[in-house]
Amino acid sequence: MRSYEPHDEGAAAEVVRAAASGPERLRLVGGATKSAIGRPAQDEVTLSSVRLSGITLYEPAEMVVSARAGTPLAEVQALLTERGQMLPFEPMDHRTLMGTTGEPSFGAVAATNNSGPRRINAGAARDSLIGVRFINGRGEAIKSGGRVMKNVTGLDLVKLMAGSWGTLGLLTEVTFKVLPRQERVATLAFPDLDDVRAIGALSAALGSPFELTGAAHLPAGIAGGTARTLMRLEGFSESIDYRLGELRRLLKRFGEPEVVEGDPGAELWTGIRDVVALSEPREAAIWRIATAPTHAPAVTAAIASRREARWFYDWGGGLIWLATDAAGDAGAEIVRAAVRAEGGHATLVRAPEAVRAAVAVFEPLSEALMRITAGIKAAHDPQGLFNPGRMYAGL
Repeated sequence: MRSYEPHDEGAAAEVVRAAASGPERLRLVGGATKSAIGRPAQDEVTLSSVRLSGITLYEPAEMVVSARAGTPLAEVQALLTERGQMLPFEPMDHRTLMGTTGEPSFGAVAATNNSGPRRINAGAARDSLIGVRFINGRGEAIKSGGRVMKNVTGLDLVKLMAGSWGTLGLLTEVTFKVLPRQERVATLAFPDLDDVRAIGALSAALGSPFELTGAAHLPAGIAGGTARTLMRLEGFSESIDYRLGELRRLLKRFGEPEVVEGDPGAELWTGIRDVVALSEPREAAIWRIATAPTHAPAVTAAIASRREARWFYDWGGGLIWLATDAAGDAGAEIVRAAVRAEGGHATLVRAPEAVRAAVAVFEPLSEALMRITAGIKAAHDPQGLFNPGRMYAGL
């Protein structure tokens, strides 16, 4: 397979225009750490953003950073850390789960709407994304949004590109709002709660005024040992002390928690963010299920009643990471039936290529939504050049 690594936006546009005259289908990649997510590739040529690299704007006082799409995410994060700032939405590093190498790219954060545990407090990546530049399927360079937060009229292409998985265009530059890093981080860890009581505790904490930035439950046997229900707080030290005390009183019916801080706390949340506990065995299929937090135990119970599975909860129960045998359909029929019964959607994040070719990887769309999706695809990529079929067959 041929591969192009253009060094600037103009060269990238030339590659796309040449492909359109063929037409050749293009696999769009950044650091290739998530290349096995989605349906198998149906393309002939790889177009990589890896050489579209470099931070183009950083204004700490305005709390905004821009970088070309191929810029290593670690490079941006290191700069922000040096100035006491951070990306609000805590993007996941997929390498442990997917068994990939390479460097996660800044553009892929936007393309996949990559959002970790702090999403419950700071929103998703798309909520902090305020500007993009991209090449559409006609080889045209498009700019949308800017470097400040403001209301806009018309089609919001910034939000449209977030989570499009490279199916609408090649991102060449992205701009995000950033936040200050917090003085102190502490986690309340409640032991030995079952799934239903754990979600009840997390819901009570999230409904309080004490502002959690992480809310997860690791059932017994996940990440070793007994069950742990985790609530993260961030802020000034005096505020943390007060909120820890108030949460203890509010949640005393759920037992006596320990407080985890420093490196152990950071490692705990990195493991949750990167789904480390389910990364092995490597041959297992991995599902990412979004549902209403109070419905989450019913979803996992319905799946477990029909198929062996392991799981844990993030986002207060709103996100379920679930591992099961990849044999057959990797549990697709059972998982989607459970999700339909309770509401939500499911994505098959990891499975063998043959399984991903045979089942719907992303949540199937209704007929009306599929027509809208096809229309958007046709408007941005009329010849279907970009990542054809990656999200939905025929698109």
